[in-house]
Amino acid sequence: MGNIHIQTKSKEYDVHVGKEALSNLTMIVQNMQPAVSNVMIISDEAVASLHLQTVIDALQVEQDVFSFVVPSGEKEKSFENFYAAHTSALENKLDRNSLILALGGGMIGDLAGFVAASFMRGIRFVQVPTTLLAHDSAVGGKVAINHPLGKNMIGAFHQPEAVVYHTPFLQSLPEKEWRSGYAEVIKHALIGDVELYHWLKEEVQTLADLRDEKLIHILTKAIPVKANVVSQDETEKGVRAHLNFGHTLGHALEKELGYGNITHGDGVAVGMLFAIFLSEQVYKVDLAYEDMKQWFLKYGYPKMPRDLNVERLVQLMKQDKKANAGAIHMVLMQEYGVVNVVSISDETVHIALEAFQKDMV
Repeated sequence: MGNIHIQTKSKEYDVHVGKEALSNLTMIVQNMQPAVSNVMIISDEAVASLHLQTVIDALQVEQDVFSFVVPSGEKEKSFENFYAAHTSALENKLDRNSLILALGGGMIGDLAGFVAASFMRGIRFVQVPTTLLAHDSAVGGKVAINHPLGKNMIGAFHQPEAVVYHTPFLQSLPEKEWRSGYAEVIKHALIGDVELYHWLKEEVQTLADLRDEKLIHILTKAIPVKANVVSQDETEKGVRAHLNFGHTLGHALEKELGYGNITHGDGVAVGMLFAIFLSEQVYKVDLAYEDMKQWFLKYGYPKMPRDLNVERLVQLMKQDKKANAGAIHMVLMQEYGVVNVVSISDETVHIALEAFQKDMV
């Protein structure tokens, strides 16, 4: 088991990673000061049916433990469920010394974290991720819910007290969720750990390789990339935007296709390929786009859908949180491990998207 220390201006905490990570949960709760008054576990139906009782049993504490379970799926990261969670918290008499446990993937981490950030102006929470994708979202304190006009548009920065990454929970994931999470691993390698990128190309030939010691190795390498960026820029005023590599188009695809019709990771994978495609043009460099495309396709990542309206995607990309004064800002790559936020004209993006769409036949 490995511990990764996260240090930000507002808080320091540990990410516990491994096959026995859940055994740390009781100690984490018992050591909190002031003492925890009660605990509310927020989860979704799919995860709760598999792991909720396991977590309750592992949580050997005297305090009352409640649970609040929402339906599964990205569309459930909604104001309605956010409000209902607050109602449940009030009914169960949570107070400023209470603790929320976020048991699930990125959707639950975001929802539960935002509930914790806003309930009584902020209470403590612990992330207990159950997906590979959540290795990204569980670390760094960005919590949010979706708005019909945009993903993660209503939220806050609220760091957890700890992250408990119990890897056996991941074994129940379907292949599409492994693929989705692996996209964020690739992202972290491309923007911040070129050595990890080369290791992935050698050691992960199929998604089935994402198991056991290789999985723990990946997590203990990818999470520090995120941690290093967050330590420099907790509230996304500068370099933290680099973590959005692939997300400008990725979020637009999620919005256009409908949340749940394309996984976050599949959208980001297409977005990263487009960012590399465009980066070669902007920086006049060879980033081996063709090789990268074949590598992505080997894992089953989708191609850019041919029937999507390019102008519609351009307009959605302008709604991205990095956009400034209506101009598209994208994270582009100068070389592997070196990325920058660049303002790109609508026309340039439109022409590049059309060419990219044709190339992905």
